[in-house]
Amino acid sequence: MIKGKLIHPEILGVLGTAGHGATILIADGNYPFATHGNPQAKRVYLNLMPGMLKVTEVLEAIISDTTVEAAHVMVPADDSEPAIFAEFRQQLGDLELSKLGRFDFYVAARQDTCCLVVATGEQRIYANILLTIGVIPPA
Repeated sequence: MIKGKLIHPEILGVLGTAGHGATILIADGNYPFATHGNPQAKRVYLNLMPGMLKVTEVLEAIISDTTVEAAHVMVPADDSEPAIFAEFRQQLGDLELSKLGRFDFYVAARQDTCCLVVATGEQRIYANILLTIGVIPPA
């Protein structure tokens, strides 16, 4: 399923073995992935320090190498839209963001289909995104 410029060996390894329908969680610096992520998923820690790396930077790298067919985001209880969603939309193009409440998002991230959890140093809240891998179109 690899198609682009990503060079991180662990992430490439997971993407290379993941198939259609597998999910990838890119988590902000506040996400409790130790308790709200699939414990069987490969965990990659890119949270060097606050603000490094950002969720949008990791998203850019991942979408350069694999096709995404769905994206779920976590919304606050008041259903307001965090500013980062505009950045996600810009990066993902025509792909619609499916909104989940915090606890529904946690349930989705714990599913067996989640094969990769990437911890970032992102400081913006509600900057979590759960990607579903799609099929690479024929060349």
